[in-house]
Amino acid sequence: MSIRLTIALVFILGFLQLEAQQLPRSNVYLFNLLQTDSSMQLRNPQYLTNFNPEGYNNHPVFFSDNELYLSVQSPYDPQPDLYLLDLDRKTKTRVTSTPSGEFSPARMPDFYNFSAIRQEIAGRDTVLRLWQFPVDRLTNGKPVFKYLNGIGYYLWLSSYEVAVFMVDNPNYLGIADTRSDDVRPLATNVGRCFKKLRNGHIAFVQKSQYGDWLLMRKNPYTRDQPQKIIETLPNAEDFAVLEDGTFLMGKGSKLYKYNPNLDEGWVEVADLRFYEVKNISRLAVTGYGPNQRIAIVAD
Repeated sequence: MSIRLTIALVFILGFLQLEAQQLPRSNVYLFNLLQTDSSMQLRNPQYLTNFNPEGYNNHPVFFSDNELYLSVQSPYDPQPDLYLLDLDRKTKTRVTSTPSGEFSPARMPDFYNFSAIRQEIAGRDTVLRLWQFPVDRLTNGKPVFKYLNGIGYYLWLSSYEVAVFMVDNPNYLGIADTRSDDVRPLATNVGRCFKKLRNGHIAFVQKSQYGDWLLMRKNPYTRDQPQKIIETLPNAEDFAVLEDGTFLMGKGSKLYKYNPNLDEGWVEVADLRFYEVKNISRLAVTGYGPNQRIAIVAD
């Protein structure tokens, strides 16, 4: 076994062992997002995870304007499972209940299925694989790729192309083909969050050991170099993108916006410390115009 491969395996195992432990406490908050050309306001705050206040509540994603999926682990559960929150009916449904851990749910392009990263544990071995499940939950699902594993995060680009964060040394962003298990690298040393823009480009965070992290965009189908959008907030890697191209990032208790066509830099939108929201990380948005909502993960 080569030295490079040995180092990579040690890195992956360390990553998986960290995930296998009791995950850090986090909660999810919901706000209505009111936006004009010159301002943005957050209203109607809701604390969504009071059913698990001391546990792990993370990876929010909207399957519709009223359906929010989460990865949830109580202090008594060995691994996280997926939950569905119906925001109108104010109900919750446990979607998975397995010995494995499920993270990062996402609706697949066919809308009949959804996917998630499954942390599979078999004896001393732990494997990260991308799985798919029917939305109606009538079957137990199956792996998306036949052989490919080590996927930490992902983003569906089409019915057979997936942008993937590969856990390696170093980590890298690539495009994986579900028909062949092939992965085409795009960038190394990237953040865990990446989004598809309206023009088909992928926005991602380029990290640097020397300090400044950059929000970048890249056409995944050309050899063009990635282009800088803006420097991120200090050490922030999670972001969301609104329909008009506005980027959102959080830092501490504050939420910021950046519209490349309107703003010269990050503009503070709201300080949420009044709601005891701190250390904002992941963001998820849904809706248009006056019906926009934002889910915020924070301590």
